[in-house]
Amino acid sequence: MTSSSAGTQRLVLVVAVLASFIAFLDGTVINVALPAITRELGGGIATQQWVVDAYLITLGGIILLAGSLSDAFGRRRVLFWGLVGFAAASVLCALAPSAPFLIGARGLQGVAGALLVPSSLALIFSTFSGAGQARAIGTWTAWTSTAFIAGPLIGGLLVDLSSWRLVFAINIVPIAATLILLARLPRDPAADAGTRVDIVGAVLGVLGLALAVFALIEQGNFGWGSPVILIPLGVGLVCFAAFIGHERRTRQPMMPLSLFQVRNFWVGNVATTFIYAALSLGSFILAVFLQQVGGYSATLAGLALLPVSILSIALSGLVGRLAGRFGPRLFMCVGPITAGIGFFTMLRVDQSVTYFSSVLPGVVIFGLGLTITVAPLTSAILGAIEPSRAGIASAVNNAVSRVAGLVAIAAASIIVGPVLDVEGFHRAAIATGILLVGGGIVSGLGIQNPMSVATDKLQA
Repeated sequence: MTSSSAGTQRLVLVVAVLASFIAFLDGTVINVALPAITRELGGGIATQQWVVDAYLITLGGIILLAGSLSDAFGRRRVLFWGLVGFAAASVLCALAPSAPFLIGARGLQGVAGALLVPSSLALIFSTFSGAGQARAIGTWTAWTSTAFIAGPLIGGLLVDLSSWRLVFAINIVPIAATLILLARLPRDPAADAGTRVDIVGAVLGVLGLALAVFALIEQGNFGWGSPVILIPLGVGLVCFAAFIGHERRTRQPMMPLSLFQVRNFWVGNVATTFIYAALSLGSFILAVFLQQVGGYSATLAGLALLPVSILSIALSGLVGRLAGRFGPRLFMCVGPITAGIGFFTMLRVDQSVTYFSSVLPGVVIFGLGLTITVAPLTSAILGAIEPSRAGIASAVNNAVSRVAGLVAIAAASIIVGPVLDVEGFHRAAIATGILLVGGGIVSGLGIQNPMSVATDKLQA
C-alpha cells in the first residue's frame, strides 16, 4: 500500500466516523434534555416521545432513499448535502419557540441525518478490503457506538451548565470540521444516466412509519378505540403494505428486496431489530428515570452510562479484529445475551436509586455485551453484500435499527404505564433484557461464518 492510499484511507475513516457520529449522537443526546425541554416549552411524556421520535421517523423513512442516492450519485456529494442540511436544522431546533416547532425541526434534522450514515459506511466498504476492512469497521463501531451512550453525558453537561438549546447549537462545530475534511476527498464519479429517485417509495415509507408511530404514542391520550388512533393506524399499515408492493414492482427500488435473499443480511437485520429496539428503549427510560425518580441532575444521568462508552472505545477495535478472524456468529450470540443480563441486573433498582450498588453493575455488564455485539453485527450484514451495493445495504440496516428504536420508544408508555415509577422501570428493564436475549438467540441460530457466507452470496 502506498503512503498516498494509506493517507486516503485514514481520511475516509475519520470522515465516516465524524459524519455517522453526528447523526447517531442527536438520536440520544436529547434524552437527558427532555425534562428541561418540557419545563420550558410545556407538554408531558407524549411531547418527550415526539421530540425523540420525530427525528427517528424521518431518519428511518428517508435513510433507504439516501442509500440509493449514495450508490447512484456519489458518497461524497450526498454527505455534503446531509451535513449542510443537518447544520441548518440544528439551528432551527436551538431557536425553537414552542414544542410543535421543535418537533418539526427535529423531523428536518432526521431527513438530513438520513443522508449521513449510509454514505459513511459505503465509503469505508469501497475504500477498505479484507482484514483492513474488519479493522476499519471495528474503529468506526468503537467511536460511533459511543454516540448512543456519550449522548446523554454531553447533553447533561450542556443542560446543566447552560441550556438544552446548546444541545443542538453545538452540532455546528463537528459539522464544520467534517466539511473541511470532506473537501479533501477525491470527487465522486459522474452519476449514471438512467438513475431515478424512488419518490413514491419514500412517501409511502414515511407515511407508513409516521402514522403507525402516531397511534402508538397518542393511544394513551385517546384510547385504542378512538378514530383518532384507529384511522391513522389503519392508513399507516396500508401505506406500509403498499410500500412493500411498490418496492417489489419498481425498476429502481430504494429498498431492493433481493438483498433479503442473502442469509446473513436478513438474519442480521432481524437481530438488529431486537437489539436496537432494546438499546433505544433502555437508554431512553434509564435517562428519564434517573432524573424524574432518582433526582439525578442531567449531567449525572448522562454520566451513569459512561462505562459503556469506555468499554466501547477500549474494546471495539479488538472485537472487530477477532470477529474478522473467527467469524461474527459467536460474538453476535454471546454479546446481546450478556447485554440482556445487564438489564435484568437492574431489577435491583429500588426507590433510593443508589447508583453504585444497583445501577452500575448492570450498566457495566450491558456495556460489555453491547461492545461484543456491534462491530461483528455490522461486518456480518454489510460483508454479505457486494461492495457496489454497500450504500443501500447500509441504509436498509440503519433504517431497520432506527425504526426499531422509534417503535420501542413509541411503545414505552404502554410498557411503563401512565407514570414512570420503580415498577414501571422494572417492566421496561425486563422488556429490554428480553429483546436483547432474543437478538442473541436469532444470531446464534441464523448467522453463518465467512466460508458459508461466500457460498450464500454465490447462490443469491
